[in-house]
Amino acid sequence: MKKLMLFSAVIVTALFSSFKIAAPSVWKLDAAHSKLGFSVTHMVVSDIEGAFTHFDATINAIGDDFSGSSVTMTADVATVSTDQDRRDSHLKSADFFDAAKFPTITFASTSFKKTGANVYTVTGSLTMHGVTKPIVLTATAKMGTDMMSNKTLAGFKIEGSFKRTDFGIGANYPAAAIGDDITLVSSATFVKQ
Repeated sequence: MKKLMLFSAVIVTALFSSFKIAAPSVWKLDAAHSKLGFSVTHMVVSDIEGAFTHFDATINAIGDDFSGSSVTMTADVATVSTDQDRRDSHLKSADFFDAAKFPTITFASTSFKKTGANVYTVTGSLTMHGVTKPIVLTATAKMGTDMMSNKTLAGFKIEGSFKRTDFGIGANYPAAAIGDDITLVSSATFVKQ
């Protein structure tokens, strides 16, 4: 009986020691090494690229990888930049983003699922121009260490798309002039706190 109990204790100990349980962690955006970018087709012949130059994001992770994590993001609409001052002023106007009335764009994830070796599908709610809609993003991750601070880094290439008219942006402009499909192509570096 003693041998059976000892054997059972050894098995239970071995099983529990084989599971690596990580504590929850918070990851903050490294804004200097991140870009919230987008592109849209202009007159059906070319793509115009832009970015929001001021944004912030946080990931709350629950384990060794980012499965089951949550992410929030906020962008300052007034910082939209396409490298053309006149166009940027127009984008901030009531014709498009209406930055005075709707100064922020937000994203809050509802699901963060691992779908490949370093690939995640991130589903969440995107709010801009006073409208909230679901959106699905693909995030490809790379891990590293900051050589100066020795802190753990996670870099994500984030891709997705949505229709601008779903959010009432540029509603008076047909897709032949400004494409309805907005493509998100962003890169974000996060630092483990």
